[in-house]
Amino acid sequence: MTQGAYASVNGIDLYYEVHGADHPGPPLIMLHGGVLTFRLSFDALLPTLAADRKVIGVELQGHGHTADSDRPFSIRQCADDVLALLDHLGIDQADFLGYSLGGLTSTDLATRHPERVGHVILVASHFRPDAYYPEITAPEQDSPRLPTEDDFNAMKEAYDAVAPNKADFFPFLEKIQPAVHAFEPWTPDELARLTMPVLIIIGDTDFIRLEHAVEMKQTLPNAQLAILPGTKHMHVIRPDLVLPMVSTFLAS
Repeated sequence: MTQGAYASVNGIDLYYEVHGADHPGPPLIMLHGGVLTFRLSFDALLPTLAADRKVIGVELQGHGHTADSDRPFSIRQCADDVLALLDHLGIDQADFLGYSLGGLTSTDLATRHPERVGHVILVASHFRPDAYYPEITAPEQDSPRLPTEDDFNAMKEAYDAVAPNKADFFPFLEKIQPAVHAFEPWTPDELARLTMPVLIIIGDTDFIRLEHAVEMKQTLPNAQLAILPGTKHMHVIRPDLVLPMVSTFLAS
């Protein structure tokens, strides 16, 4: 079963899709990367993950089917929207798989509402703005770690295919930069609330410094870390490597 719908939460109409059938256990909430859509982020994983559980894909403010609004964009606001969606759907607790921006959103929700979270999978995500390699935020924006022209074209095509207003793409791209590059880091006390099982997945050629990923693993009491070989940020959702790890982790 696939069902797309909107939920009116916090002043926006938040788009979500429901995949799979009702099964015992919590649903899996899947949160996409920045300026990506749910399908562009996760289509390669979706059939397998939805085969034996309910999967709910969300498109955050300004992404995909969900229009931007006049309100500010922040990680905290995204997390509040997802929490409101859980309440709207009557979901007491869920597992989370968050990619990049989706990982930041999952982290914020889990630190403030750990009782609503079962397992957390953080893909190409981080805990502090200084986790990026310096060349990622440098003015010249010249690094093999960055999205290629083909990557960027895929992002724009996916947006244009479903967005309420295609003209919002470039303004929104500028709008979200401070949210992901200059957010307030979580404190040690906040991160200490992440006692649930956490799987951290990062590419060896990611935006995020490998030492930061190791620090994330060492900071959390119940975390695992996977570093994918030959893998950039934009291609870290690799079904050949990620699906076996995610399936095993969620079953634990």
